[in-house]
Amino acid sequence: SFSATQDLEREMEEVKVSFQNKTLALQRIQVMVALRNKIKQKDNDSRLIVETVKHTVMLSQAVIENQQQAREKEQKLIDIKRKRLSLKKAGGQKLLQIHTMMKKQKEEQASMKVSEMLEKLRNNFKKEREMTTVIQNVFQSIIIGSRVNWAEDPSLRAIVLQLEKNVY
Repeated sequence: SFSATQDLEREMEEVKVSFQNKTLALQRIQVMVALRNKIKQKDNDSRLIVETVKHTVMLSQAVIENQQQAREKEQKLIDIKRKRLSLKKAGGQKLLQIHTMMKKQKEEQASMKVSEMLEKLRNNFKKEREMTTVIQNVFQSIIIGSRVNWAEDPSLRAIVLQLEKNVY
């Protein structure tokens, strides 16, 4: 019953809307017939009606053209926004690449400093070994040149044998 009442109300509303649409269509047809009859009379009023209709058609065409231009401009704006977004993303990626490159460059510079320090240490060590070798040779020459029998003296023998060891 409640739903039956709702169904009937809905049907009545649909019938009213349909009736109003048909009435409007009939009125439009009546207006068009009246306009045609008036235009056929070829008087001053009919000339004004024709000019008004032409003007209305011209304005309608202008509205359609302007709407088309507006749609084209909206599409261009959308394209520009997309391009801007892609450029923004590309810019972010480039910034990240630059940051990565700078970080890598700093690491390489730090690595080069460590390499330079190691090279200096190697050079210093090499010089120390060369000096030690020279000193060993000088001591050996002094002991041998003194004509002391170093093989009989245990402390001298230990020194000479130690001096025989290769620094390298």
